[in-house]
Amino acid sequence: MSEFIVNTSVHYLSLQAYCCGMVEGKNGKMLYEKYRDFTDAVTATETMQLLDYLLQHFPFEAVKNTVSKLINTFYKSLKQQTWEKPAENHFLSYLMLENRGAEKIIEEMRVVVKTLFGQSVKNENELATALLQLINDLKLYELHYIKKENILFPFIERTFTQYRCLQLMWSFHDDFRKSLKSIENLLNHNPLQKELLNKELGRLFFVVLPIIFREEQIVYPVAYRAIPESAWQEMLVQAHETGWCYINPSKKSEANKTDNNAASGMTDLNTGALKREQIIQLFENLPVDITFVDKEDTVRYFSGGKHRIFPRSNAIIGRKVQNCHPPESVHIVNQIVEAFRSGSKNEANFWINMKGKFIYIRYIALRSSTGEYEGTIEVSQDVTDIRSLEGERRLLNWDE
Repeated sequence: MSEFIVNTSVHYLSLQAYCCGMVEGKNGKMLYEKYRDFTDAVTATETMQLLDYLLQHFPFEAVKNTVSKLINTFYKSLKQQTWEKPAENHFLSYLMLENRGAEKIIEEMRVVVKTLFGQSVKNENELATALLQLINDLKLYELHYIKKENILFPFIERTFTQYRCLQLMWSFHDDFRKSLKSIENLLNHNPLQKELLNKELGRLFFVVLPIIFREEQIVYPVAYRAIPESAWQEMLVQAHETGWCYINPSKKSEANKTDNNAASGMTDLNTGALKREQIIQLFENLPVDITFVDKEDTVRYFSGGKHRIFPRSNAIIGRKVQNCHPPESVHIVNQIVEAFRSGSKNEANFWINMKGKFIYIRYIALRSSTGEYEGTIEVSQDVTDIRSLEGERRLLNWDE
């Protein structure tokens, strides 16, 4: 574990000086000649440490624009280093298998692209269609990035303090997403704008393949050594929920885990654990009015008054839901509940004008993991302001 401690050796400081010089735009050839002995012996851990340092001392875009040059310089050293690969059913092993699937699609795309941009192309439309299909296949690869962003990265952040380079990788993920959209639009354009298409395909290839190298020669080796073995099973469980691309791993029973939540006053919510007061505040501050009726048609809960739309009092707790409505509308309540109970419906939606406000009301069937009816959730929301929204707001503006 000593390699995870901040490095102040001459070797590391020399690498740091090289990287800073590159970001500052100094002569790359001269820097390489000066620090070659050090750049030719850089490790995966040092690479993450260096990028972390750069991101704390230079603007994000400056580091992002330089990172490819740095990794190219480190390529030989990183490629030569080996790391103990995880077992076949390991979370990282599955991620690497997804990479092999993406590489296969990229190779197939290159064959089509080579023909499409050849000297004499007679079947341009057919090739464009074939390329569009491969782009659609590559869209599935976003699941790979989603698992990294939402499962792997959080665990790295908890165990490896110099994790900021993950921000760079996430930014390149977004470049992948943007590139796919651009290529799809270009392929659907008639006539085909081949010059623009060629440039965008080049950007796509330049994103996907380098990311795979950085994953498997930098991020994965560091993560495998830093993250405790006990955490990988939990990551695998979460990955099964998210989904896979190009592979179909079998789901295995979850390992028995010690639940320490009760001892700490926390309630396990599967996707997290909260204290009682936190749960109360969460429901109180949701911008909706919530009521829960159990499978016996008994009112068991309603949210507090902060966003209350319809009057409620504690007296209704334990009351049959049919007795909470006027006689004229009880038949509608029964119709909804019976449809939910039978399984023929899962949702019923209404919207009304009330006191100058537009109210959206949703009844949602609550079901167990086996599909059995467990009750009904009523969610009411004042959507007056939401209905008036136009265009987009992507920047923070608290003045309006």
